[in-house]
Amino acid sequence: MSGWIAGIQNAIEYIEDHLTEEISIEDIAAEAFVSAFHFQRIFTALCGFTVGEYIRNRRLSMAAQELSRTDTKVIDVAVKYGYDSPDSFTRAFTKFHGIPPSAAKLKGATLKLFAPVKIKLILEGGTMLEYKIVEKAQFTVMGRSRKFNIETSNEEIPKFWQEHMQSGDSEIVCGMYGICIDSDGKEFDYLIADNYLPWNEIPEGYETRVIPAGTWAVFPCRGALPKSLQDVNTKIWSEWLPSCKEYKLAGNYNVELYTPPQGNPDDYYCEIWIPVQKI
Repeated sequence: MSGWIAGIQNAIEYIEDHLTEEISIEDIAAEAFVSAFHFQRIFTALCGFTVGEYIRNRRLSMAAQELSRTDTKVIDVAVKYGYDSPDSFTRAFTKFHGIPPSAAKLKGATLKLFAPVKIKLILEGGTMLEYKIVEKAQFTVMGRSRKFNIETSNEEIPKFWQEHMQSGDSEIVCGMYGICIDSDGKEFDYLIADNYLPWNEIPEGYETRVIPAGTWAVFPCRGALPKSLQDVNTKIWSEWLPSCKEYKLAGNYNVELYTPPQGNPDDYYCEIWIPVQKI
């Protein structure tokens, strides 16, 4: 448990040590010994904001302190903290602090402090997280795919589902699966998919993907969406994974399994599948 938390904290400390440099998500994730794909999902679940938001907020917080305490020019501070132009820095700074960078130099200016994150495990009342480890054969799905940025995916994927379900496309693919497949660590492909039936023709605009055979940790989610899914997802990264001694994360993908609605949203059942391998 402590090793897992230490790895995440090492990644945060790496960010802090390189805030005035160009930082790659791959280098950050390497400090935690996980892939960039998994690290960003874990970080967001644990902290409530994305890695990109954390870096931006920390840079803007430090930039404000430097402007208020030194005679450094605004343009020099903008360049130091990764902004290509004074205008882009001014817009970001004003949105974050509520005042422009030049005003930060005035005595008594009110600025916001975004402190470095410290990851801690707090043991509270015992909670139950149901799961099972299963071996699954390779299977093929067919569906609609769209590429998403990890930074904005939480807002954009529900829109993708809404668009699909409100169109005639839901007659072609009902949405048995929601599948995330890593693209380059910063973006991933998300499929709304069903099991592929090889005797059926693949409609235009649809594609097939092969999900490899392997070991999966399967987590049931019960209750109205999206809250039930989000709650279980947070517990996977904050409770199950830190305490799991037998398995570690495997492939850079995960699956959400959706069942047909049963009437009462509070009785809804779905699953999260995480690929794992024996340690």
